[in-house]
Amino acid sequence: MTDAPASEDTIRGFLDGLASERPTPGGGGAAAISGAMGAALVSMVCNLTIGKKKYAEVEAEMIATRDRAEALRAQLTGMIAEDVSAFNAVMGAYGLPKATDEDKAARAAAIQDALRLATDVPLACARTCRAVIDLCEGVAERGNLNVVSDAGVAVLAAQAGLRSAALNVYVNAKAIEDRTFAEGRLADLARALDGADALTERVYGLVKAKLT
Repeated sequence: MTDAPASEDTIRGFLDGLASERPTPGGGGAAAISGAMGAALVSMVCNLTIGKKKYAEVEAEMIATRDRAEALRAQLTGMIAEDVSAFNAVMGAYGLPKATDEDKAARAAAIQDALRLATDVPLACARTCRAVIDLCEGVAERGNLNVVSDAGVAVLAAQAGLRSAALNVYVNAKAIEDRTFAEGRLADLARALDGADALTERVYGLVKAKLT
């Protein structure tokens, strides 16, 4: 029996971590991975369109889209570790001593600082997933028809990442005492979500129509 490829080991390790009793990696990392998978699939469609005579007219567009998708994929992949760090910061703050009034004040301030970070990380993930969604319509419309189904999977994966990241923004923003900060972040999230479901359904419908 041969050893599993390193990439398979990495995937299995990440999924084992998700399934374990440990709190990280968790939903935030899963959201980032979903978005990154969407971005990778956008790149795949582009790469299988570039260089084909039939699609020469859209080659420049596909190159630009692929480059953008790869940049987004890198950002989302990095957010897995960022999510773990943010969660650890929150847990570390809650674990600070609270024996004296000074301890309690320092602990409360540290918790609020950590919650701000734990809100900003999934918010960045949500924005990035939305950027992936925005790339999908073009590749679904003009990319290589032989892999148009992958454009459909891309938009669904990115949507899952966006909506999953949104849940982590909501849960952390709710606990932030600085409501100006929290409401500002929720407004940013609303902008990322605005129209995303409708766009996802439009791309999915476009892909389905090409396949049936």
